[in-house]
Amino acid sequence: MRRWMGVPVAAVMLTACVTINVYFPAAEAKEAAKEFVEKVIGDTPAAQPDAKPADGGKPGGSASLQRPSLQWGQLASRIDWWSVAGIGSARAQSPDISIKTPAIQAIQSRMAQRFDSQLRAQFDSGALGFASNGTVSVRDAAKIPLSDRVGVNQAVADQNRDSNAVYKEIAVANNHPEWEGQIRQVFSRQWIESAKGGWWYQDGGGAWKQK
Repeated sequence: MRRWMGVPVAAVMLTACVTINVYFPAAEAKEAAKEFVEKVIGDTPAAQPDAKPADGGKPGGSASLQRPSLQWGQLASRIDWWSVAGIGSARAQSPDISIKTPAIQAIQSRMAQRFDSQLRAQFDSGALGFASNGTVSVRDAAKIPLSDRVGVNQAVADQNRDSNAVYKEIAVANNHPEWEGQIRQVFSRQWIESAKGGWWYQDGGGAWKQK
C-alpha cells in the first residue's frame, strides 16, 4: 500500500518540473517578413495555381481509397500518453507569425504607397539605402534635388516611424512582445535581401554596400 501512495505525489512533482519552451519561429518569421517587404517595395510574386491531385480528383482514384485500419500497436505509438495522464508535452508547437491584423495591414499600405511615390526614385539614384537596423537612411543627400530634400527627409522619418511600429505590432499581435527585437532582425535582413540590384544597404558593421 505504501508503494502506491507515493505514485500521486511523484506525478505531481513530475508535472511541476515540465516547462513549456516556446521558441522564436525563425522560418515562419522570415516568410512573413518576405511577404510584407515585397509588397511594400512592389515585388510580390504572382500566386501559383493550386496543383491538381495526381488522380485528377475523380471518384475511385487513389485519393478516394480508404486507408486500412490501424493496428493497436500503431495506434498506441501515436498517442501522447503523458498528455493522457495530465502531465502534458514539454515541447511547444511552433506558432505561425501573423501579419494579417488590421493595424499591421494599415501600416503596410502606408509604407507601400510612400515607398512608391516618394522613396523609390531616391533608392534608384543611390540617395537612400536600407540601414542595418531595419530602417531607411539618407546615404547621400547630395543626390536629392534641393527642392525635394525637405519632402524626402519627412518621408524617410515617416517610413521609419512605421517600420518601428510594425516590428512591435507584429510581436504584440502574435502574443509575444518579447520577440520585437528578433522580428526587427529578421526584417532587417529581408529588406536587404529583397532590395533591387543597384540599391544600397548597410552591412553589420555599418559600411555601405551596393547590391
